[in-house]
Amino acid sequence: MDIFRVAEREEGLTAEEIRQALLHALEGRKAKKVLIIPPDFTRYHSNAGLISNILYHELTERGAEVDLLPALGTHAPMTEEQIRDMYGDIPFDKFLVHDWRRDVVRLGEVPGEELAAYTEGLWTEPVSVEVNRRIMDESYDLIISPGQVVPHEVIGMSNHAKNLFVGTGGSDMINKSHMVGAVYGMERMMGKDHTPVRKLFDYGMEHFLNRRPILFVLTVTTAPGGKIRTHGLFIGEGRECLTQAVKLAQQKNIDFVDHGLKKCVVYLDPGEFKSTWLGNKAVYRTRMAMADGGKLIILAPGVERFGEDAICDALIRKYGYRGRLHTLEEFRKPENEDLRENMGAAAHLIHGSSDGRFTITYAVRDITQEEIRSVGFEAADYDETAARYNPQTLQYGYNTMPDGEEIYYIPNPALGLWINREAFGE
Repeated sequence: MDIFRVAEREEGLTAEEIRQALLHALEGRKAKKVLIIPPDFTRYHSNAGLISNILYHELTERGAEVDLLPALGTHAPMTEEQIRDMYGDIPFDKFLVHDWRRDVVRLGEVPGEELAAYTEGLWTEPVSVEVNRRIMDESYDLIISPGQVVPHEVIGMSNHAKNLFVGTGGSDMINKSHMVGAVYGMERMMGKDHTPVRKLFDYGMEHFLNRRPILFVLTVTTAPGGKIRTHGLFIGEGRECLTQAVKLAQQKNIDFVDHGLKKCVVYLDPGEFKSTWLGNKAVYRTRMAMADGGKLIILAPGVERFGEDAICDALIRKYGYRGRLHTLEEFRKPENEDLRENMGAAAHLIHGSSDGRFTITYAVRDITQEEIRSVGFEAADYDETAARYNPQTLQYGYNTMPDGEEIYYIPNPALGLWINREAFGE
């Protein structure tokens, strides 16, 4: 299929332009039963909510039966309030819930020798390819996967096949893909396209999902002041729509700073970030910009737990964010079978630590400071910290405080990647 690309524009595409592009992509399709697989609330600014709403109404008006399966991965299910906020007037009973532990079918595996080639020999185990059983349900004659392409800590650039193999994937794929990324090194991948984890997913698409009627609808967005701007829309059945979206996302979603940041303050919207599992995007996306010895302060008024489910929460509490080498040492101990059975959690612990290069302080309200310190972070009171670094008055980027202190402020870490130009040049 051709790529349908709406001309990118600095101020963003209008809702009507997005609608017309979607209608163009649906021309000639006579689908009777459609499965839409959008991202969940943690990708609110993807504009996939608007896109899913347009698709739902257009397809149902044509007589199609339409279900939606949010790509939760390991995240908690969306609430009815979140669904209404993100997807508008689509009926709540049209939304299905993905269960990554039990609701999947195994399609095959990516051989260990392929992984060894992708990772320079750093990972040699095969990876099972699993997806939600509905993706293989032949009664669905069209599957649409909307989502945002943006820098990502595990894969390099998010979305496309990741939306399927992680967002609706099973435990082996989720766990091992995250460990592949952690072992290879997130700073070698973030912001790039053809990474080892992306090659893993490309293999899965080519060998196991090539006969399913999957249409990707990829956005590149920013959200200045919280208002979504869709700079590009890339629609297609193959790989090229991702390739083109990555090029635009690299322009729109990577910010270079001239020097390492000595103090960076990141705000986590309480409606979006309830756990450090999600909130650690503040760590992932800024780590390449932080100066050695710098301070990262995370304003986290909604963080109330560590993991998105009880198992991952318990693992984080047990092992903590204590650095790559420490986590790998714990991972290899025979008695720590629980960590090996949940490789995604082990990878998360590696990603969430600065390895002592800079400090990470969570300023919290709904979880105790003692709990925060127990997993290896520094802790502060949210209200006291927000009184000094007020997210309502700070401007994105550099700010000079009344006492002359210079900070760098990021209102939403999920929307970009920040890199020290000096270190990147090395």
